[in-house]
Order: sequence, then C-alpha cells, then structure tokens
Amino acid sequence: MSEPFSVPVTVRGYETDVQGHLNQAVYLNYAEHARWSLLQAAGISQSALIGSGVGPVALETTIRYRRELLAGDEVEVTCAFAWSGGKTFRIEQSVLKADGSVAAEITAVGGILDLEKRKLVADPAEVFRKLASDPGLFGL
Repeated sequence: MSEPFSVPVTVRGYETDVQGHLNQAVYLNYAEHARWSLLQAAGISQSALIGSGVGPVALETTIRYRRELLAGDEVEVTCAFAWSGGKTFRIEQSVLKADGSVAAEITAVGGILDLEKRKLVADPAEVFRKLASDPGLFGL
C-alpha cells in the first residue's frame, strides 16, 4: 500500500446534524474529495480520464465512525491505494482530527470502467500508470 496522501478539510456548520456532529453522509463527500485531490496531484484530470474512455467507479464503501466531528473542527482526510491485481483495487482512508485521533475509517473497493464497453478494465493500475505524471502517489 502506498503512503497516504492527505487533504485538509474544515467541518462546516451546515454539514452537521441535529446532534451537532458531522452528518454521516458527509464523510463520503470528504472521502471523494480526497480521492479526486489525489488524482489531480498525480496529474490526472477528469477530462483526461474521459478522453481516454475510462472513469473510476466505486463498487463498495464501508465507514467506521470512531469520534464525532463538530462544526469548525479541522481534519485531514487521507487516501492510500492498495493493489492486489485483477480488475479492482482498495482505497484505505482515514479522517484524522487535529490531535491525531481517528474520527472515521473508510475502506472502498473501486475499479476503472471502460466507458464504451461499460465493463471494468482488466488492469486499473496500468491505466493510472499511463495517465499519471506521478504514479507513485498511487503506490505504483
């Protein structure tokens, strides 16, 4: 698995629920933001993906909530890819509070969809190697 990439996020008041903590669905937005930020940092734009006839797809996501987050909390959202061969890969993510404690752990299974055939490509790692200016951010 690669070293985690991370992005800072500030919890906004409108993202909280009636209990005053971060709404459960927003964790998915934070995870997605970190994944797209990693793609961008690696030199892969959304237009480059589409131009290559492929796009990333989420196949499964699991969230483990560990600590509550409140409006104004500053967090880091990490993102690390794990490759095992085949058509899918795993993405391990954490939402870390300023004190280093883990607010949430997010594990996702993803793939790369061939946009014409509507099927997963055989080697998603190769797609990232080909398109990225810095494939090391994917652990490749």
